[in-house]
Amino acid sequence: MTASCEQPASVLAITSGKGGVGKTSIAANLAICMAASRKKVVLVDADISLGNLDIIMNINSKYNISHMVNGQKSIEEIIHTGPEGIEIICGASGLEGLANISEFQRHRLLTELSKLQNNSDAIIIDTAAGISRSVVGFCLAADHTLVVTTPEATAMTDAYAMIKVLVRNRFEGRISLIVNMADSQAEGKKVYQQVTNVARRFLDTDVYDAGVLVRDDRLSSAVRLRKPVVLAYPKSQITSSLVALAAKLSSGLAVEPNKEGFFKKVVDWFF
Repeated sequence: MTASCEQPASVLAITSGKGGVGKTSIAANLAICMAASRKKVVLVDADISLGNLDIIMNINSKYNISHMVNGQKSIEEIIHTGPEGIEIICGASGLEGLANISEFQRHRLLTELSKLQNNSDAIIIDTAAGISRSVVGFCLAADHTLVVTTPEATAMTDAYAMIKVLVRNRFEGRISLIVNMADSQAEGKKVYQQVTNVARRFLDTDVYDAGVLVRDDRLSSAVRLRKPVVLAYPKSQITSSLVALAAKLSSGLAVEPNKEGFFKKVVDWFF
């Protein structure tokens, strides 16, 4: 980890109401795109029971967030260096949930993770899917939450459910929606309009348009290669779309980060 940055990192939480919508792949590729623009980026797999960011990034994850929480390793010892210098923290496998951790583990989590925010420009949190308390806690503490959906009716319904939970819990940051696996830009824009119209009508809130990612077989091919698509297929349309998304989200993060600190807000959510 490098010397302290001038101000705490901005935090982007990437989440979804439903699994299987490509959330983790989007998180990994966005982190690489942001780091390529000379930002110091930390990518955290916040799925503490079924984390799989290590697979997407082809990392041999000997140590993960559970080793840090239990006091076996420091934050520096569980960080993996990825493409473009990204600092990656892999999720655990088998932890029941943050709500069940002890006072010692709570203190470790806060003390160690807080170091990240003071030594980076942007932190990208890849949450678990769904609207469990741990997922919502990470999203509420972020400066910007990106909700991922697909055109499937169940994914749209669950995306709206996530937006509803954030609004009802008085989320102070920006909520954006990205439509993944669309058959066309037109279909993706239609999905965005449907979700945002319902949010505006029933929740009285604006959901920002993060963009549309059109279905591309190279994305699944890259996953099989255990390589992010922006590295496996750098000249593809899906890579161009992800680069544009990263630029849009980076500008959306160009706000003053919450002074209270992201990780303090996360831990406070559980206790």
